[in-house]
Amino acid sequence: MGALSALEKALEARWDALWARLRDRDPVELLDALRGECDGNAVVAPGGRVLVPNAYDVALARAVHEELGRRAGRVGQMLTDSLARHAERHGYEWAGPLTVHVGTCEDLPNGRDRVASRVMPHVSAAAFPHAAPPSGPAGLTP
Repeated sequence: MGALSALEKALEARWDALWARLRDRDPVELLDALRGECDGNAVVAPGGRVLVPNAYDVALARAVHEELGRRAGRVGQMLTDSLARHAERHGYEWAGPLTVHVGTCEDLPNGRDRVASRVMPHVSAAAFPHAAPPSGPAGLTP
């Protein structure tokens, strides 16, 4: 029973350390991963403009996601704001509206994350062929 008790104490200590890290600090490592993803996918366009992806997916271990979920509004807004400031400091231009989606991934160990980015194009009215063109004043067609 001594070995089992020692294992239980070690697991409990790690669990407590994870919760303390999440409660007492902002997710600095996650911010660094987002910034790195942004920097690593920057593309210089004609005219010297530097374009970066506008859609970021963050995958977290379930336990980390649940803890951050308790602070979801603040954490989600903080991640988006921080990434926007980072891009502004570097003179980056977004490929479209900035989004940061935070989800779970079952194969990630606790305390880990995975960040990916992509360009998510704008959605325009042309994408919806069933949408009627705007009519004239008071609903009258010309």
